[in-house]
Amino acid sequence: MKQKKVVIAGAAGRDFHNFLTYYKNNSNYKVIAFTATQIPYIDDKKFPKELAGKKYSQGIPIIPEKQLPNLIKKHDVDDVVLSYSDLPYDYVMHFASKVQAAGANFIMLGPKDTMIKSKKPVVSVTAVRTGCGKSQTTRKVADTLKLKGKKVIAIRHPMPYGDLVKQKVQRFATFEDLIKHKTTIEEQEEYQPWIDRGMIIYAGVDYEAILKQAEKEADIILFDGGNNDFSFYKPDLNIVVVDPHRPGHEIKYYPGEINLRMADVIVINKIKTALKKNVEIVINNIKKYNPKAKIIKAESEIIVDKPELIRGKRVLLIGDGPTLTHGGMRYSAATVAAKKYRARKIINAKKHAVGTLKETYKKYPHVTYELPAMGYSKKQLKDLEMSVNKSKCDVVIDGSPADLKRLIKINKPIVKVKYELKEIGIPNLNTVLTSFLRKKK
Repeated sequence: MKQKKVVIAGAAGRDFHNFLTYYKNNSNYKVIAFTATQIPYIDDKKFPKELAGKKYSQGIPIIPEKQLPNLIKKHDVDDVVLSYSDLPYDYVMHFASKVQAAGANFIMLGPKDTMIKSKKPVVSVTAVRTGCGKSQTTRKVADTLKLKGKKVIAIRHPMPYGDLVKQKVQRFATFEDLIKHKTTIEEQEEYQPWIDRGMIIYAGVDYEAILKQAEKEADIILFDGGNNDFSFYKPDLNIVVVDPHRPGHEIKYYPGEINLRMADVIVINKIKTALKKNVEIVINNIKKYNPKAKIIKAESEIIVDKPELIRGKRVLLIGDGPTLTHGGMRYSAATVAAKKYRARKIINAKKHAVGTLKETYKKYPHVTYELPAMGYSKKQLKDLEMSVNKSKCDVVIDGSPADLKRLIKINKPIVKVKYELKEIGIPNLNTVLTSFLRKKK
């Protein structure tokens, strides 16, 4: 059989996982390159030979996705494997058309070939879009299991944007671990809430190696999904979060609909702030595409550390970077807090953006008055700091999950806002998890 030439199109996450689980030791294929998009500063490097294996003694190049058509023709590529997520269906088909017009097959790997089986019970929490409230749901699941006496080890969907060899297996238990691993703002947004709870979270590149290490500490593995991707591990309980602020997205995005269809439990978040008709659209889609799933209704409850600083003030709002950018949301918890506690004026952050933050606004024109917490490099962190400090506001409302005071020097008072999940009625996560544990005895 002729060895097929493959390009894996990704964004430093699912792409590496697909390679390691399916292609690395598969003699039927040779991976020519990875392409990269969506996340800044991840192209023009190599997937290292130390992780790629004996077949790839020079490593595997990572190049910008815009070069894909020429790459296909130059190397006579057979297969291009789409390996990133949170994509509208028209984007996926345009991408497939571009690939096939250049002469290659368009491939999408599924759960059977990419999910790893654990020795321990696995609960996965994923979503249909970035910004649904998946992280707060995962934390609530962890808290609930901890109260039931279970040692929970979380494993987070990958965000390896630095030295991939050093990031093969990462364990975060203290704030010092965040510094040691040179984490970006996006990573700190996800890891810090676990550390604040006194819990351990793993991440990295090699999710089989990560699992083997985490299993030594865990009663239960909790997969904390990201960017609406489906789980890297075969779940024993599959929880998926949907967002009625974006009704219909649960059946219009890849791989969000896959998550919806596979779910054992679906959490409809943000119930109280969504229009009733939009909640009904989501419920009807659940009943149509996954009628066996249990439905939990919930809201995102904001918690503000110093609400008294907001009333009557001019405020600058900072939101979660991925949610505001490729997640497509126009606002974050910062906006909710500003309105709830009656800020006098919301400053247009876009007018004060400098450097790479200006480029972010150009790339994502739907982002208007909030400032995305972008920090994938020292340059971006500096630009974020300058953008905040030059703004003419009285108070900064930080709606990002990270603690920006630890990352940048801000010359104004800061109000910290975060979301926590609050379920409404029965069933809830406690009843679902109680039933799950009973079956696992």
